[in-house]
Amino acid sequence: MHISQRARRMEPSATLAVVAKAKALKREGKPVISFGAGEPDFPSPSSALRYAEEAMQKGQTHYTPASGIPELKDAACEYYKNHFGLTYESNQVLVGAGAKPLLYEALGCLIDPGDEVLVFTPAWVSYVEQIRLFEGKEVLIDTSNTGYVPDLDVVRKAITPRTRCMMINTPNNPTGAIYDEKTLKGLAEIAVENNIAIIYDEIYERLVYGEAKHHQILNVCPEAKDITIIINGVSKAFAMTGWRIGYALGPTDVIAKMGSFQGHLTSNACSVAQWAALGALREAENDVVAMHDEFSKRRDIIINLLKEMPHIQFQEPEGAFYVWINVEKTFGKKHGDTVITDDSSFCTALLESKYVAGVPGRAFMVPGNMRVSYSNSAEEIREGMRRLKEFLEELQ
Repeated sequence: MHISQRARRMEPSATLAVVAKAKALKREGKPVISFGAGEPDFPSPSSALRYAEEAMQKGQTHYTPASGIPELKDAACEYYKNHFGLTYESNQVLVGAGAKPLLYEALGCLIDPGDEVLVFTPAWVSYVEQIRLFEGKEVLIDTSNTGYVPDLDVVRKAITPRTRCMMINTPNNPTGAIYDEKTLKGLAEIAVENNIAIIYDEIYERLVYGEAKHHQILNVCPEAKDITIIINGVSKAFAMTGWRIGYALGPTDVIAKMGSFQGHLTSNACSVAQWAALGALREAENDVVAMHDEFSKRRDIIINLLKEMPHIQFQEPEGAFYVWINVEKTFGKKHGDTVITDDSSFCTALLESKYVAGVPGRAFMVPGNMRVSYSNSAEEIREGMRRLKEFLEELQ
């Protein structure tokens, strides 16, 4: 059977691959601790479960409007009004089967073959693959030497007549960095000046710790509203990853086109899951606060344990639930008979010898690093970090 060039170019999700390998080892009875998945280990809110059950009892198990049930779209508008003071109407909201297809639909409505999209690396694994699926060209801007926040001068120099979009993700996956107000304002002003669309992925906006603060880009630059598509959802802050509900807010014409795209791609998101998401947005604020507090404690645990380890470097994360760890000092060292040559061999050796799973940095377009998620229990974090330290101390 002929396989298209598009499919041949596509790389599988590295995070899903790590999770799959860890689960396979677990099925073999190995004591695996996986720090690979970006998934809260908390139960979904009781309000979400109650709304889902009521929806099923009422027979709300059929097709919904392709763009989402009106109640959930209105709740998203209300959320953004209450949390950020932003006003959106129902026809400016699109509910999708998670944030990932909404990102895909946004890119599908913004870029043509050969168009360029600015991506600030390290970046989430699917951004580049989605751009390539539309035959666009990713323009990677590395932030490793600027505190994982873009340098505005570098951004300006990267713009060409083919630049159509910039993808901004804060709090950031995989670094946990939060873009400061000055940087966001600068990025938005560059976008406005050059008529470049902004895809603003703030799926982790409720997971911010210590003195750090998440800034909504339209609060710092209101004039960018007509060129900005906001991506959010209930997966991370509400521990509802499996329900697969995300939502996008943006200009009416673009949201309508994205809705048409979705109508041909997935049709509506799961009806019952939409009602569950409505329950979360309406009544689960206390659950969000409690989960945030626990993540804050886990963050402190993992940071303090990592500080005691040799051969690694990291910047303390301010948001999301990831630590981005530089492992380049381990290259050339041996663990048993295995020589560590890069981040992939580091992660493979760690998993096979200590049954600890992390994601290689090359998956996020910046090799030499490893992403570790602290969405596990405190007990698993302590044990996993004990094994990681043991692995590092055994290197020769």
